[in-house]
Amino acid sequence: MLNKMKNFYNKGITVLEIVIVLAIIALLVAIVLPQFSKTRENQVLKNAVADIVSALNKASSQTLSSVNSSEYGVHFQSDKVIIFTGTVFSGGAGDNEIINIIAPATISNISLTGGAVDIYFNRLSGTPSKTGTVTITSGSTSNIITIGATGIVSIN
Repeated sequence: MLNKMKNFYNKGITVLEIVIVLAIIALLVAIVLPQFSKTRENQVLKNAVADIVSALNKASSQTLSSVNSSEYGVHFQSDKVIIFTGTVFSGGAGDNEIINIIAPATISNISLTGGAVDIYFNRLSGTPSKTGTVTITSGSTSNIITIGATGIVSIN
């Protein structure tokens, strides 16, 4: 009988140890998982901002380089930016270059002069047709891209 009680006691400690280890693992997961999620959101936001700045710079440089003797512009939507040829955006144009924004990042606010959602660059001067800001949001974090009158693009 004493042996049976020792076996039961030893099993009880083993079960208790397992419960403690599982509780510690659950606590660590509860602490680490939200941090990982926040890090991912921040990285997605950085990538979206870089993609939009790159699209604006590409449209500007193609215009100044007179690629195909044309102006180039950028059309903004909540989940993508589209580089287009000419001064007027046409959604069905075959030469549009679509750059998708990866969720959870979105373009949450487009504040260009005149309420526009398109911008193109002047072929001779490289100046933009519109100035203003584009806000990109991921989770609770936002970045603002500013397009200045000279065509300079900056991140705030």
